[in-house]
Amino acid sequence: MNCFEDLKWRGLIKDVSSPLLEKKLNEEKLTFYIGTDPTADSMHIGHFSSFLIATRLAKYGHKPILLIGGATGLIGDPKPSVERQMITKEEVLKNVEGLKKQAKEIFGFEVVNNYDWIKDINTIDFLRDYGKYINVNYMLDKDIIARRLESGITFCEFAYTLLQGLDFVHLYKDKGVTLQVAGSDQWGNITTGIELARKMMDTELFGMTMPLVLDANGVKFGKTEGNALWLDKNKTSSYELYQYLINSSDECVIDYLKKLTFLTKEEIEEIERKHNENPELRLAQKTLAKEVITFLHGADEYKKAEMMSEALFTEAINNLSSKDILDNFKDMEKIILKEDMKLEDLLIYGNICSSKREARELINGNAISLNNVKINDCYYIVNKAQAIDNKVYLIKKGKKKYYLGIYE
Repeated sequence: MNCFEDLKWRGLIKDVSSPLLEKKLNEEKLTFYIGTDPTADSMHIGHFSSFLIATRLAKYGHKPILLIGGATGLIGDPKPSVERQMITKEEVLKNVEGLKKQAKEIFGFEVVNNYDWIKDINTIDFLRDYGKYINVNYMLDKDIIARRLESGITFCEFAYTLLQGLDFVHLYKDKGVTLQVAGSDQWGNITTGIELARKMMDTELFGMTMPLVLDANGVKFGKTEGNALWLDKNKTSSYELYQYLINSSDECVIDYLKKLTFLTKEEIEEIERKHNENPELRLAQKTLAKEVITFLHGADEYKKAEMMSEALFTEAINNLSSKDILDNFKDMEKIILKEDMKLEDLLIYGNICSSKREARELINGNAISLNNVKINDCYYIVNKAQAIDNKVYLIKKGKKKYYLGIYE
């Protein structure tokens, strides 16, 4: 397959600004950019699904530039229903540095910051040099702006699309950028840049968007109970990412393999065939986790995440360090331990059971385990000496309820 056919087969093309783009992607070497605003000091897995297209296009000989919106981040891209909360300049600066470092480490491409060219443009120059080219009626037709008219939109947010259009024109002049790629929610901003270039310089620039990657419930990929899965492994461990990916639904996992990995069409179709024959083996999910984590954090981190996942259910947990357990199982409910105590007393003390009767029933029914070893003795003494590194116990109640017992 050529470049465009590959992107289309993977479901990575939603909108294109011109039918000429297909020919250009297949026959020319374009310089393009993709951007993100610094709302945090790390990208999350939703960014990964978009930014990965930069690596994909680079493999076909195109030149990527990754833009961090230090200036646009101070304004905020309009949200569909309410005004976006502003963050301080100090926080934006901190986030910019974190994202620049991360983007270079993960993707290895040139990174630019739009604050560098927007900061010196005064208000009058902005209005004269850019504002005069874009009609207000044109901006009102933008979907995101139109949806906010009834509830109200500030001039600050209203002007955001023009700032992003300014970026496109600047990068065309400064670096020869002729294509912007982004998620489908950025289509209105991309076309503003194309319109600005046409009116200012009688030049045709190009835009392409990708569908947002969604889970089986139509929620943005990587959102779990309102919390993002961060690409920074110190914020979201490889184990946590592994757990999210390994639990991808059968309905979505092949789509994820197409969009989030560099496996070939033939490899993915073979995985799909085997997966459909034996879905309980979760071959597609395991392949997805391996490919994504290895790309982001390396093979060692993937092996560690796989080992952590296996350790959660076997006595292999004793091969882990207390730091591994605390870092990777940090969302588990914690019980602070201070002294030796009988197991039945521990279950009461840690609010795992509400009564001694319940505690004894669970223990006698083999429903309680310490470090994945079932304990059926109510008088078993839980002590520091047998904890992992004399510090941690993984306490399991039934099949799905976990706690961490921690000695201070």
